[in-house]
Amino acid sequence: MIRILSFLMLAACSAGTPHFRDVQAKRIAVNGSVFDVRVRGDLAEAVRVNSQYAPRLGPIRERAAMAMAQVSGCPILDVLGDAAVTVGVLGCDRAMGKQLLLTAVSVPNYECIDTGLFHDLGDGDGYQVFECTAY
Repeated sequence: MIRILSFLMLAACSAGTPHFRDVQAKRIAVNGSVFDVRVRGDLAEAVRVNSQYAPRLGPIRERAAMAMAQVSGCPILDVLGDAAVTVGVLGCDRAMGKQLLLTAVSVPNYECIDTGLFHDLGDGDGYQVFECTAY
């Protein structure tokens, strides 16, 4: 009974917040952190799903921004949240395929490389692994 309850609680952790709940997540790993990323409108959500010592947002913030940028295809203007759940403001209009003026004059502060690795979770599920460098 305890195992079933633990599994259900763990599964609920990556379900997404109410605004993103019915959006399909894309799992992505960035520099040791694994996120379920969902995009809706001009916002993206990154839910960290791996166990990792992260008492504050600081070290996770940039990784979450990189994950949201990889999934959305947009630069991220701002990231809010905590070490487990972050929300990013997209710097482009995905529907129109245009970057916002604010980001058109700014330079991205990171570069991500697809390592070519795919972490297989079984049953055809898995996620890409990226190595990202801030500059």
